[in-house]
This record gives sequence, C-alpha cells and structure tokens, in this order.
Amino acid sequence: MGTDIIQHTGEIIAIENGVAKVMIMQTSACASCHAKSVCGASDKKEKVVEAEVNSNDFKVGDVVNVVGQKSLGIKAVLLAYVMPFVLIVVTMLIASEITETEWIVGTVSLGILVPYFVVLRLMKEKIKAKFKFYVTMS
Repeated sequence: MGTDIIQHTGEIIAIENGVAKVMIMQTSACASCHAKSVCGASDKKEKVVEAEVNSNDFKVGDVVNVVGQKSLGIKAVLLAYVMPFVLIVVTMLIASEITETEWIVGTVSLGILVPYFVVLRLMKEKIKAKFKFYVTMS
C-alpha cells in the first residue's frame, strides 16, 4: 500500500446499514515487550471506529483492516489541536492589548474555545462525512 494510507487491524463488532463498527487495538511500541508486566510504561487502548463496508462478505467477528487516507490524520490534528492553540494565542494577544488584567486575558483566551468546540459539535455530521474509513479483508 502507498505511504498516503493508514491502516489498522481490528475486529468487526457490529454491522448496520453498510457501516461496520470495528474495534481496533492501539498499542505503544513497548506493548509487545516481554518485560511490559513489570515496566508499567506499556500503553494499550481499544478504540471503536466506524468504517464503510462495500460488500456483504463481512460479518461480525471478522478480523479486518480499517483503511483511511493519511491526510485525515493531519486534518484531525488541525481541528483538535492546532486551531484551538491558534485561537488561544490570537485571543490572548488581542485581549492583552485591550486590558492589562491578566485573569481577564486568561479567561477570555480559554473562553474562546467554548464557541469553537460548539461549532465543531454542530458541524459533526459534515465533518464525519469527510473522515471516511473503509474495511478490507485482513
């Protein structure tokens, strides 16, 4: 597969209306280490991802690959981390020009995140339509 593709192996836990819910296991680099039980640094998380199913060949319990474009990860990072950071910094600079009261600058700077995340929530379906994943046989 090309370098513009991200892929995770997972298990289908539900299928409904052409959409499969796939449980993927995210593991850190040390999760496969034989000393992980005494180390405590290992990190393992289960995540459920919704992915389109293009055929009736898939069923619950199948081990599959969840495939998506690498650019989706970049967009997600921009929406979740970069944009909020930029909003906080710009708001802080503008607020500090208006007032010298630090608690007001801090409160307004952090408060700008509330409308940002409300707008993201309101646009959830539109954003979800752009973040498409597909299921392929493992």
